[in-house]
Amino acid sequence: MSLHDPAVKIKKADEALKLLKEGNARFVKNKLCSKNNYAKIRNTLAGGQKPFAIVLCCADSRVAPEIYFDQKLGDIFVIRNAGNVVDPVVLGSIEYGAEHLGSPLVVVVGHTSCGAVTAAVDGGEVPPNIGAIVKKIKPATKKGGTVNEVAKVNAKNMAAKIKRDEIIKHLGTTVVAAVYDIKSGEVEWV
Repeated sequence: MSLHDPAVKIKKADEALKLLKEGNARFVKNKLCSKNNYAKIRNTLAGGQKPFAIVLCCADSRVAPEIYFDQKLGDIFVIRNAGNVVDPVVLGSIEYGAEHLGSPLVVVVGHTSCGAVTAAVDGGEVPPNIGAIVKKIKPATKKGGTVNEVAKVNAKNMAAKIKRDEIIKHLGTTVVAAVYDIKSGEVEWV
C-alpha cells in the first residue's frame, strides 16, 4: 500500500490509523514524504475526494494535521475549531465525511497548551461566543488537572459524543482520541 497513491482506497479503520501513526512518526523524526507534485495531486483530486480519515482538531495555527500526520491533499477530511469541540455543525461535517466520502476513521485531536482549554480551566468572564466554546470544554475540568491533562480529557469527551451519534454508530465508523504535543510533535493516542 503506497501512502501517496491516489488510487489506493483505505477501507478499514485500522489501516487508516496505521497510516496516521506512521506519518506522525516520520514527522517527529523529520523524515517527511515528498509531496512536491501538487499539480498532479490537484488534478487527480479535481475528480473527487476519498479521504481515509476524518480529523477534528483545534484551530490553533501550530497544529496542522496534514503536516503532523505527514499526509497530502485529499488524504484527511479536517474539521477545525477552537478547543476541538463538537456541535451539530461539526457532527454534520463528520457524518458527511463518514457517510458520503467513506472515511472509516474519526480522530479527535486535542493539543498541549490549548488556549480554549486554558480558558475553561481558568474560568472567569469571556465574551459570549468564546463562552459557548468554554461551556463545551468545561465538563473536562471537573476532576481538575493541568491544562494538558484537561485537553486529553476533552479529546476523549468529544470522541465519546461522536461515538454516540446515530449515523456514526450505524456506519460502524471507528472513533478515537489523541493529543498532539506542540513541542515534540508527537501524537499520543488516548
